[in-house]
Amino acid sequence: MESALTFLVAAFLGGAAAAALRLPALVGFLAAGFVVNALGIEAPVWLGWVADLGVTLLLFSIGLKLDLRTLLRRHVWVTTGLHLLLFSLLSALLIGAFALVGLAFDRDPEAIALVGFGLSFSSTVFVVKHLEEFDDERSLYGRASIGILLLQDIAAVVFIVLVTGVHPSWWALALLVIPLSMPLVRRLWAWMGDGELQLLFGLAMAFVPGYWAFEAVGLHGGLGALIVGLLLASAPQATALSNALSKALLGLKDVLLVGFFLSIGFTGVPTLSELAAAVLLLALLPLKGLLFVVLFRWSRLRNRTSAFAGVTLSNYSEFALIVGAVGVEQGLLDSRWLVALSLAVALSFVLGAVTGRRSPSLPAWIAEKFPNRAEEKLLYEDRHIDIGHCNAVVLGMGRVGRGAFDRLCSVGGINVVGIESDPFKVADLGRRGCRVIEGDATDGEFWVRVRQTGHVELAILALPNHEANVAALAELRKTHFAGVSAVITRRDHEIEDALGLGADAALSLYSGAGVQLADEALAIWEDVEGEGTD
Repeated sequence: MESALTFLVAAFLGGAAAAALRLPALVGFLAAGFVVNALGIEAPVWLGWVADLGVTLLLFSIGLKLDLRTLLRRHVWVTTGLHLLLFSLLSALLIGAFALVGLAFDRDPEAIALVGFGLSFSSTVFVVKHLEEFDDERSLYGRASIGILLLQDIAAVVFIVLVTGVHPSWWALALLVIPLSMPLVRRLWAWMGDGELQLLFGLAMAFVPGYWAFEAVGLHGGLGALIVGLLLASAPQATALSNALSKALLGLKDVLLVGFFLSIGFTGVPTLSELAAAVLLLALLPLKGLLFVVLFRWSRLRNRTSAFAGVTLSNYSEFALIVGAVGVEQGLLDSRWLVALSLAVALSFVLGAVTGRRSPSLPAWIAEKFPNRAEEKLLYEDRHIDIGHCNAVVLGMGRVGRGAFDRLCSVGGINVVGIESDPFKVADLGRRGCRVIEGDATDGEFWVRVRQTGHVELAILALPNHEANVAALAELRKTHFAGVSAVITRRDHEIEDALGLGADAALSLYSGAGVQLADEALAIWEDVEGEGTD
């Protein structure tokens, strides 16, 4: 109990300190792990269990949202293979150059190549959490990023098997029962309906055929949870289960992931030389991101999509720690590399979290540095969008956006179109008779296209977070938009930001709902009073 309280207090203090400095909470969690380790407190066994539970839920939930066909797209599998190969080679060459001037621990080519290979992977946990925060898991760049992470995870499993010589059990063949049983599982799932039973079903699938079955035969449990989620994703209830898991387990999953970020600090207490090596490894991150951007562009993605995906994947993976541990155990690496790698991974998370707060300004800046290409040279799903001759747009078709859309449709003389980045939601709303087009409202090129093809007089911004609404509003103003713009916010202080950027109206979601509820209650009460008087 005392051990749990120690880590709880450390995590809280670290997160609070980060918040006071206007940094994401995970920066504080990472720092807390290193501080607790430096104080000589050993990591309890349960900390690893907590981290595994959080990662398993995260991977299972993202598997439910991913279309397996994404992995077969050229911009996913070709980019994954080429990036692993090229960045491993380039980073190994640069680390070798560092070693020649005494800035690295090894000059052995095999050791340097091993470190370079470990650094070529991006963090599944960090990237997925980042995409969830901005509600971008189903955007084109989000789907491409997750597809690459999944293929990297498969490559990681193959590497571990080849290097350690520890092969999965022959019982691994029994895992083929899982995909073969999916038709029966989906029927059972459909029979359950909504509610607690469906949620328990999701947890059981994540941890039994997902995590436990794969671990039992010598494979990574997190990979198993992701694969089971992918197999379930084609079922009609997948979106409902994903939403149910997100609502019921969002807080629990985030708390459990705190254990993951804390555990990174327990690899070792860094010395000055290990800190210097970590900083040098961190200096390779721009090269990693730039290589992703170049490869995505070569795969016919737009500059902006390539830049967003490249920035999102510009971090180091917890797999680098596994590579380091295997290298030390096999006598291939100096033990100091393991601490340096853990610190480099942690610092890459910090850098990614800080730059993520400023998204999408950094990817937009990178995209501007590359020349634009003709429309016909781009992938069809990444070409510009023609919204036709409408006079009103609703950006973001979540619950708030859908309500605004329905209200505008009920008013005569308004030709309204919804803009949504999630293709599954676009298809679903289209089947319900809504005129909704897939697009990204924070994209400057999108807004130029809107101005050229439509005469938009009213824009309602109902995107899932304030940063996205602000970015979309800024892009809208760049087109000299002269119509009326209204923005939904989550917090009262965000209203001033929106109005300061030129919005004509801004409404806090929660206070606005309270006012509307009170108005409805007063109207009913007045009617009742009037009837009583009569």
